[in-house]
Amino acid sequence: MSNENLSEQEIIRRDKLAQLTQLGIDSYPAAQYVITTHAADIKKNYSEEKKEDFADVSLAGRIMGIRDMGKASFAVLQDSTGKIQLYVRRDDIAPGEDKTLYNTVWKKLLDIGDIIGVRGFVFTTKTGEISVHVKSLILLSKALRPLPVVKEKEGETFDEVTDPEFRYRQRYADLIVNPGVKETFIKRTKMINGIREFLNSRGALEVDTPVLQSIPGGAAAKPFITHHNALNIPLYLRIANELYLKRLLVGGFDWVYEFSRNFRNEGMDRNHNPEFTVLEFYVAFKDYLWMMETTEQLLEYTAIAVNNNTSVIYGENKIDFKAPYKRITMYDAIKEYTGADISGKDENELRELCRNLNIRTDPSMGKGKLIDEIFSEKCEANFIQPTFIIDYPVEMSPLTKKHRSKPGLVERFELIVNGKEIANSYSELNDPVDQRKRFEDQLQLMERGDDEAMYIDHDFLRALEYGMPPAGGIGYGIDRIAMLMTNSPSIQDVLFFPQMRPEKSIQPKAETNPEEKKA
Repeated sequence: MSNENLSEQEIIRRDKLAQLTQLGIDSYPAAQYVITTHAADIKKNYSEEKKEDFADVSLAGRIMGIRDMGKASFAVLQDSTGKIQLYVRRDDIAPGEDKTLYNTVWKKLLDIGDIIGVRGFVFTTKTGEISVHVKSLILLSKALRPLPVVKEKEGETFDEVTDPEFRYRQRYADLIVNPGVKETFIKRTKMINGIREFLNSRGALEVDTPVLQSIPGGAAAKPFITHHNALNIPLYLRIANELYLKRLLVGGFDWVYEFSRNFRNEGMDRNHNPEFTVLEFYVAFKDYLWMMETTEQLLEYTAIAVNNNTSVIYGENKIDFKAPYKRITMYDAIKEYTGADISGKDENELRELCRNLNIRTDPSMGKGKLIDEIFSEKCEANFIQPTFIIDYPVEMSPLTKKHRSKPGLVERFELIVNGKEIANSYSELNDPVDQRKRFEDQLQLMERGDDEAMYIDHDFLRALEYGMPPAGGIGYGIDRIAMLMTNSPSIQDVLFFPQMRPEKSIQPKAETNPEEKKA
């Protein structure tokens, strides 16, 4: 990188790097640095009675502030657990005649953002702050780019960096300067671990299924397409793992699950990212009623694992995941919030209703899509507490078993929380003849221009013909659940590296895939 592309601060830091090298100091040493404790451990466990246990500590972290007081100075060190104050005295780190380490290196050549290792003893200052009196220090990594300025007062951040363009694009810096961000992702991991514990303790088996698929099946969504050179065929990034997990039920597994990274070529907003995480599991000899009860138990268990409480605060709402949850049919929900009874209405009547409700439609939409639009536009946002929307029209659910007592409906539910779907479940369709007919209906929608209609998966149909046991299946939107559990208003807040438009200065040259041309 040429100097003309660097800021003044970046030029100054590179000059300091050169001066450190001239002094014989390696700014990026290779040897390991032995750490005996962390900032949070010191603050939690230190007391005057236990000071002998903290007479020789070694820790490493990033300099987040320096207050120069002449022959001594205070600094703030931030490690993976939090921040702690350092007291650095000239004659301690430079005990001989040569004071270069303090006067030149520490005071002039080190910057906020540099990573150092320190060794010393813990004490309490006159103001009562637990601190480390540094007896020796070493530079472990010189930062060549300055951190964003974050103001603090009495240890509390009051001027956090909030620019989403910076925060999402440079998550590494966001994690450094915004203390609450790391906690969000720690909670996300606790959430996933809690779900795993719940499933594993009940005998479920975690599995892996293909990400690259010859047919993008298992959901109604537009896929990403790529090309396999050796096979000379188009391949698709998976939009769902459902059909592969069902193949495993055919093969004899009773309960399988997978945390699946899925990819859908759709819009981006506060609730959608083109790649996202879904938990799907399928259980032989169960149905959607059993899935409702299990979902209640799983989410109650998970909320406690993350927040030690079944209730969470999300924005202005307090949401309680304690079972049981309200249940209402899709038709009843639409009737409640639009006044219209849609049972028995055909496609033309539904299209007319959409016009009356000021809902935009297009000619590619069939009956299922029209009903989905009515529910999404007029009903979904009203369900704040966990609510099961049950018994969907057959046109909306090509992979779902027909309702055992309600003609024209299927045994399906979606769980709505805070106005958004976070789970989708079926009594799974295991009749290969019926499944083939549903796929063919989807093909007709595709020919009408619906680019989210399902492909026909002939291998999956072949698997069903060997016989799949009756089963219940479900998919959970892990990112959306994480938003609820961490009070995060945007999906970008719970993804380490959300998708963003490339920066113009580093945007790669676009290349057109030959298969994309055909598509």
